[in-house]
Amino acid sequence: MVLYDLPVVSSKDRKVYARFRKFLLRDGYDMVQFSVYARICNGQDAVQKHVDRIMANLPGKGNVRCMQVTEKQFGDIKVLVGEKKKKENPKYARQLSFF
Repeated sequence: MVLYDLPVVSSKDRKVYARFRKFLLRDGYDMVQFSVYARICNGQDAVQKHVDRIMANLPGKGNVRCMQVTEKQFGDIKVLVGEKKKKENPKYARQLSFF
């Protein structure tokens, strides 16, 4: 799971923000909510590969954080307002861990 908070004050900031978001989408991440993206990884090697890709595409300013959770932990997330998306349903995710 990738969580980020990037500045969008100037037009250059907005371009950097859009570039990072598009990178995440092209790399197979799905938006969980604004500035929170997740993807399924099959094992620690895949997790490390994607951490390395994120490191290579980091914006110059702001905050970017990664968090690894298991399929069970992700499936147990409580949605307090709104609804889970179809892709968040554990029966659609048959891999070992989310990243």
